[in-house]
Amino acid sequence: MADGSGPYDIVVLGGGSGGYACALRAAELGKTVALIEKDKIGGTCLHRGCIPTKTLLHSAEVADETRESAAFGVKARFEGIDMEGVHAFKDKIVTRAWKGVQGLLKSKGITIVEGEGRLVGPTRVAVGNDVYEGRNIVLATGSAPRSLPGLEIDGERIISSEHALKLDRVPSSVVVLGGGVIGVEFASVWRSFGAEVTIVEALPHLLPLEEESSSKLLERAFRRRGIKQELGVFFEGVKTTDTGVVVTLANGKTLDAELLLVAVGRGAVSAGMGFEEAGIAVERGTVVVNEHCQTSVPGVYAVGDLIPTLQLAHAGFAEGIMVAEHIAGLNPPAIDYDGIPRITYSDPEVASVGITSAQARERGYETVEMTYDLAGNPKSQILQTQGAVKVIAQKDGPVLGVHMVGRRIGELVTEGQLIYNWEALPSEVAQLIHAHPTQSEALGEAMLALAGKPLHVHN
Repeated sequence: MADGSGPYDIVVLGGGSGGYACALRAAELGKTVALIEKDKIGGTCLHRGCIPTKTLLHSAEVADETRESAAFGVKARFEGIDMEGVHAFKDKIVTRAWKGVQGLLKSKGITIVEGEGRLVGPTRVAVGNDVYEGRNIVLATGSAPRSLPGLEIDGERIISSEHALKLDRVPSSVVVLGGGVIGVEFASVWRSFGAEVTIVEALPHLLPLEEESSSKLLERAFRRRGIKQELGVFFEGVKTTDTGVVVTLANGKTLDAELLLVAVGRGAVSAGMGFEEAGIAVERGTVVVNEHCQTSVPGVYAVGDLIPTLQLAHAGFAEGIMVAEHIAGLNPPAIDYDGIPRITYSDPEVASVGITSAQARERGYETVEMTYDLAGNPKSQILQTQGAVKVIAQKDGPVLGVHMVGRRIGELVTEGQLIYNWEALPSEVAQLIHAHPTQSEALGEAMLALAGKPLHVHN
C-alpha cells in the first residue's frame, strides 16, 4: 500500500501534533492510516516550536539562577553562555522525542509517507507520482511564521522564530516585534543570556489575549529584568545597516539593535495545497470547520494550526483524537476551547484557563473575583518569585477563569483546568487540602477566600 494504493480508512496530510495524534488514535480504533509528512514527524511543535523553545528557556533559567546563586548561599560564578552547548542540549531533547514518536507510529502499523502531499480530490492526496486514496482525509498542514506587509525576513538581520532557534550566538541587542507568546518567550531567553531587549507591541499590553492584570504583572516583572517595552505603538519600518538594524516606530522613535525578531504570529499553510479546488471553504488562509473539525466537503476534516482555533500543540492533539473518534463513529463531544490551558513559559510564567474578566462581562455574567499575591506563599518566596493567582467565579456559581503569574506557575494550570472544566464551585475546591509548602496553595487560598473563609489573606 505504500506505493500509493488504497483505499486507507484515513489519509492524514501533515505529521505535526494534530496529524500524528489523529493517526495514533485512529490506529488504536482499528483503522488503516497513511500519514504524509514532507519534513519530520512531530512538526513545528517538536522541531521548531514548543519543545526547542522550552529547552532554551530552561537554559535561561539555569543562567539566571547561577547569577543569583549568592542570594541562596551558594558560591558560583557565571562565565557566559556556550551556545554550542545550549544547542546540543536542545537537539538531544528534540531527537529523543522525535525517535519516540516515530517508534510509536510504526508500532501501531501506520504507513508513514515521506514527501510533499497535495490534495487532488475529496478522497485523494498526491505525493509526487503516487496517489493515496482515503475514505476520509484529515488536513493537518500546520502553520508558518508570518510577517507584516513590506517587511521582508532575510534570515540574517531580520529573523523569524525559526531562525532564532538556530542562532549560533547571543546577540548584543534585539528588537522583538510582537508581544504575544513567541515574542515574550524569546525576549525572556535573550535577556537571561545577556542581550539588551526591547519589545514592540501595537496593542496596549504584552500577551493581549490574557487577563489584563496578568499582562500588567508580566510587564512589571520584565521592567525589573531590564526588558524595555514599547506598548501601544505601531511598527513603521526597518533599515539594515553594517552592524544591525534601525527600527522606526509610528511615534517617531527609532531603535538600534543587532537583530529584529519578527514575532507577529503564525499563518496557516493552505496556499497551493489544492484545498479550494477540492471545494473546501477557506477564509483568510484558514480552513473553515464545524465543531467536529469537519470541512465543507463530506469526509474531509482539518485540525491544528490550519483551522482558526487556539494555535497550541495540545489543542491539536485534542482535535486529532476527536476527529479519529468521530470517523470511527464514537460521537465524541465537541471541544470547549475556553477549557484548554494556556501557558507562556517566560520568567515569570503566565498561565490561564477559562475566560477573562472582560469576556465574562461580554457574556453577561455577574462575577466575583479574588487575587492572591504570591508574596503570601512561602514556596514562591523560596523560589524568589513574584506574581499572583486570580480566580474569577460566577456570583453564587462555578469558577469561570483562573489566571496566574509567577516562576514555574504553569504547573498549576492543571488543577485550574480541572476546576474550570468540572464547573467546580469555589466552596467545593475550598474543601480540598493543598500540600504545604507548595505554590498550589496560592490557588487553594484564593478559593478559600472566595468561599468566604480566607486563611493567609491580608484584607
